[in-house]
Amino acid sequence: MSAAASPLRRWLLRGALTVVFLLVVCQFLPVDRRNPAVDPAKTIYATENVPQAVKAVFMRSCNNCHSNETSWPWYSYVAPVSWLIASDVHHARRKMDLSQWGNYTAKKREENLEDICEQLTDGDMPDGLYAFFHRDAHVSPQERAAVCQWTEDSRQY
Repeated sequence: MSAAASPLRRWLLRGALTVVFLLVVCQFLPVDRRNPAVDPAKTIYATENVPQAVKAVFMRSCNNCHSNETSWPWYSYVAPVSWLIASDVHHARRKMDLSQWGNYTAKKREENLEDICEQLTDGDMPDGLYAFFHRDAHVSPQERAAVCQWTEDSRQY
């Protein structure tokens, strides 16, 4: 048994060392974790009348991905997790950026306001994986109702 186990053991050791080597090399691949400058006058909080309860939900559950004020946790610096987190943040900002709200056209604002309520109601946001790691990001039914009422009241149609 030891004669057969020896090549297998060497193969497993080489495989494990290769994986460790690749993980170390991956740490040196650049990841864009920049937070562009925020003009306070362009944020959703400056351009819309956002009630404090709705702002609290946004700050707790949305801002980290949908603004230029992302707080990058320690694990966002460890590949390959860093690639996923950075990709998700950049995609979220392209979809809707609360820091850039004042730069959107009236039509785009309308679409975003509708999407905010729809995404919350459908349970698509906050993202399930994000909410798993950020337990405080969960939105209660009462908070969801408050956000949806605000989005409805804020839309111009």
